Amino acid sequence: MNGQLEQIRTFLAVADAGGFARAAGTIGTSASSVTRAISDLETTLGVQLFKRTTRKVALTQAGSNYYQQMLPVVAEIARIDDSARAFQTELQGSLRISAPLSFGTHFLAQPIADFRAAHPGIDLSVNLTDRFIDIMQADHDMALRISGPPSDHSTIWRKIKQVGRALVASPGYLAQHGTPEHPADLPAHACLSYTHLAEGEVWQLTDPTTGDTHPVRQSFRFACNNGDLLAQMAIADQGIALLPDFLAADALASGDLQRVLPTWYPPDIWLTAFYPPYQKLPAAIDRFTTCIETAVSRLNL
Repeated sequence: MNGQLEQIRTFLAVADAGGFARAAGTIGTSASSVTRAISDLETTLGVQLFKRTTRKVALTQAGSNYYQQMLPVVAEIARIDDSARAFQTELQGSLRISAPLSFGTHFLAQPIADFRAAHPGIDLSVNLTDRFIDIMQADHDMALRISGPPSDHSTIWRKIKQVGRALVASPGYLAQHGTPEHPADLPAHACLSYTHLAEGEVWQLTDPTTGDTHPVRQSFRFACNNGDLLAQMAIADQGIALLPDFLAADALASGDLQRVLPTWYPPDIWLTAFYPPYQKLPAAIDRFTTCIETAVSRLNL
């Protein structure tokens, strides 16, 4: 069909120019190529489109009818082509984003408002979930995630910012149960688990001064899939939690929580943007990612 479409465009050029040579000059090809394209089109259709003389080329009745019907069709195809290209270069259409629940409720409102103000032609849909969606299967254009290095090699991804984490507990809990002095002490404590933790049921802790690494495998006394609830449970004297700094910051500042084993650190995690395997990011997705990068650069994550 693509070859026939080019033949049709050549046919329209010949009809408009009134000659093969003039049409060739208009569309930037040779007269022989134009002649061959018209001949092939007539063979495909089984009808003569032009009356040819040594002095003149004119449409036959069938050719005139074909011209009148094809002219708006080719114009519509050109419009559709331009519309498709616009998604790569212009900010229009829809954008569907997945993001972590706690991060979204704490930080996304302002960058989303900024993005919508700058690009009102985009219809934006945001799904807040801590579930790791399959960006290839889910109906999303991109996903923001806070996690360790991605293991899915079928997607593309961009690190945005490192997210600090710390073990925390309330002063009340520590007064009642004691303060751990080494990761080996943790199994004796009530530990609060985030069920989507990249490390699973193991807290891998490292002392950067000595280089010592200690895995802590334990049965967690409480587990849930939301960081805000974990923070609230820790504040309520329910145990020790491994939380992103942005969820614990206010409680640490107020004294409702305090750091546990402050010289031991879990593996790095990052706020990362995941995309389907685009050859080049569409303009709206690239601009939204840049908007998030700009916003979080000012945050203490």
